[in-house]
Amino acid sequence: MTEIGDVPRDLSSLVVLQCGSLQASDDVFEPFRLVDADGAVLEPVSAYLRELQACGRSASTQRSYGMDLLRWFRFLWTVGVGWDRATRVEARDFCSWLQISDKPVRPHWRRAGEDAQQPATPTQDLRGVRAGESNPVTGKAAPGVKYAAATVAHCETVLRSFYDFHLEAGSGPMLNPFPLSRERRGGRANAHHNPMDSFKPERTGRYRPKVVVRIPRQIPDERFDELFARLGSHRDRALVAFWVSTGARAAELLGATCADADPGQQLITVIRKGTRSLQQLPASPDAFVWLRLYQAQMQGLSPVGPDQPLWWTLRRPFRALNYHAARAMFTRANASLGSNWSLHDLRHSAAYRMARDPQMMLSDLQWVLGHAQLSTTQLYLTAPAEDVIAAVLAHHERRSQRQPESPTEAGNRLRYRPETLNVAEVVGPGDLVLYQGARAPSGSEASPSSTALLRKFSPRLLPGSFGDRADKGAGRLPAAGRAVHRRLGPAATKPRAWPRADAGMARGSARRNLAGPVDRWRSGSRRQRRVAAVAGAVADLCWLRGRRFRSEPAHPGSRNVAAGVR
Repeated sequence: MTEIGDVPRDLSSLVVLQCGSLQASDDVFEPFRLVDADGAVLEPVSAYLRELQACGRSASTQRSYGMDLLRWFRFLWTVGVGWDRATRVEARDFCSWLQISDKPVRPHWRRAGEDAQQPATPTQDLRGVRAGESNPVTGKAAPGVKYAAATVAHCETVLRSFYDFHLEAGSGPMLNPFPLSRERRGGRANAHHNPMDSFKPERTGRYRPKVVVRIPRQIPDERFDELFARLGSHRDRALVAFWVSTGARAAELLGATCADADPGQQLITVIRKGTRSLQQLPASPDAFVWLRLYQAQMQGLSPVGPDQPLWWTLRRPFRALNYHAARAMFTRANASLGSNWSLHDLRHSAAYRMARDPQMMLSDLQWVLGHAQLSTTQLYLTAPAEDVIAAVLAHHERRSQRQPESPTEAGNRLRYRPETLNVAEVVGPGDLVLYQGARAPSGSEASPSSTALLRKFSPRLLPGSFGDRADKGAGRLPAAGRAVHRRLGPAATKPRAWPRADAGMARGSARRNLAGPVDRWRSGSRRQRRVAAVAGAVADLCWLRGRRFRSEPAHPGSRNVAAGVR
């Protein structure tokens, strides 16, 4: 429990030592083990990882969860609190420390054990770009010295699930140190969701930071050609060609066997990440050409068989190619080009290429990418940053090269006549009230260009006329009056307050019902100002003068028109 008198922990001077580790094992039932500084296995973590395996989680998922638990246990070992005695104070301090502190740099395997207890700060990557700065070639930011918001959010979710598991088993604390958000009030997310509405995002954890939804980045075609030319072997070219044509994930393609490649039908079979189901993916002919060249190069050097891995290392002893070796290969190609694209960017590039094909449906792209929700696939309909930047620069170029208009074009451009500006009132941005011919100066008529301008820039304006008998009679309101009737209510536009078809006099109740709301709403919000504009138009049609309405003949040759924004 959190006590008011607790002394706050000084997180600025807290140094979390890199003790303990997550070790891989040869046991298929326990692929990873979390050990402390003395090498003893932490049984609470092992029980939780066995629970994940029973739920169908892959070994890579168990490794990801184990790394989050390792950060938490290192923090508890530093502050001297047991895992089963942790409270919300430790959970709060841990999430704060994780968001503010710098990431530790893991020592290289060749220098393992050298100053392992001293945390270091990364300064730059292999391409010479400082941490957190944007790459000049790709525009992507290099990994910063702080933990990403997605990492913190994932860690909070894993720890809350870890303590929920032990809370149900009765082996942990009585309260979960990582509670739900206060807005949830202990209920599940979207408990009273309307099926007709879309799901709104709800924060599940109290200490969970906000994660920004990022637009996927693709590799431009010209940059991809340069990157492909920097690859040094047929195996690397075959891998990149398969990734960029099938849209498969990196680990899915690396897990393929020799029997999974079908050059006759241009298909390659992969095991999907989430469902673990087999799926055939079509690939480009170039990918199978590079694959055949790679197989001819490795003939007699690597084992051959339908169940043997399809991808091998190029150095002896020959081993099955894993994700880290493939990532190192792609990093070397990036370093020669000065870029920082990742293997997953090849999947994004394939998705963007397919999404821009007008002959390919979005549901087909969803099947190729293996997305469970179509909304995830719709992210690739958004224009990438490179295309938006190019379009804006082209717009500025067209603006700079635009020729000045001739006097004839300037004279033909639509504009207000001076007498029209005397009777036009701009209430606000987009709020235009135009009285055409209602109070035009004597001897002049309404400008036809005003009507054209009104129709062009104000397509939602409501015209109404008291001179048209079709809009009146039998208690029917004009168009502008009906707009006020909807905005101000029935009391403001009672039928008895409007003149009949054969009478031009309006009663005093119309003045009282209209003048009051109009005066109050002219200084209100934008919507109220719009309603006031409509009401003012109706009042001017009734020729409001001083304290009463009176009927006066309209200007000869024109028609009384009031326009107000809906």
